[in-house]
Parts: sequence; structure tokens; C-alpha cells
Amino acid sequence: MTRWFKSAANVIGGALFLTMFIVFIVQIAARFGFNKPLPWTDEAAVILYVWVILWACAVVVPEREHVVFDLVWNSVGRRARQVMQIMGHTLIGGLALVGLPASWDYVHFMARESSPVLSVPFMWIYLPFVLLLAALVVRSSWAIWCALKGRGLEAELRL
Repeated sequence: MTRWFKSAANVIGGALFLTMFIVFIVQIAARFGFNKPLPWTDEAAVILYVWVILWACAVVVPEREHVVFDLVWNSVGRRARQVMQIMGHTLIGGLALVGLPASWDYVHFMARESSPVLSVPFMWIYLPFVLLLAALVVRSSWAIWCALKGRGLEAELRL
């Protein structure tokens, strides 16, 4: 089941990126090829960019692929790594959990406003941010659980 969810998340992320790329090509062709800039392409590219970045960070890119500063991590022992893992994910997941209700309220409130050209409600534009916060809570909870069980505490050489 997990493999299916990962595949679906990758397909959605790829489709979002492909759509953004197509909109970008249309924008370039209209502006420089036909000297007729299309206002909707600017807005669509920005909306899709927000979605691609937040979607990828929330569900596509695994934690081990995120940019990290692991100089201290690699220089301490296993017990210190366990404490660092628990404290770090408690901080990240806790902040995301605290921010989740207010972020949802604001995103839901923004349903009354829409983008100027495409008239897309801002709720749909910024909804992936709420998804990102929820994903951070789930990922942090899982990382804390794994750290308590002693998993994922190995030192790694990252290039």
C-alpha cells in the first residue's frame, strides 16, 4: 500500500511540474514568438510553482533527501543522536502542529478572495501549505517513534 501511495504522489508531483513547464513554454512562445503576452500564464506558473514546491516537500521528497547540516550529527555518539532526533522532531512537529489550526483557518478564510486573472480561490492556491504542516506532524511523529526504538541513528556520509 505504501508503494502505491508513493507512486501516486510522484505521479501527481510529476503532473504538476509538467503542467508548469507547459505553461512556461506557452508563456515564452506567446511573449517572444508572437509578441502577445498572456496574463493567465504568469498567474498559472506562479500557482503551479507554489503547488510543486509544497507538494514535493510534503509528500514526494523523503526526509533523508532534504538539505541537512550533519556535521554535529556525525561527530556524536548514538545516544546523543537519539536525543537530537527526538528533540529536533519534537520542535519541528510541535511547531507544525501548533500552526496547523491557525493556518487552516486562514487558508479557509481566503476562500472568499480569488486570484485576479484566473479567479482561482486563494484557498486552493495555498491549501498545500496546510498539507505540508500535516505531513511535518506525521513525519516528525514517525521519526520520534523510530528514535525511541533506536532506528535511523546511524552516522552517514552525505555528499
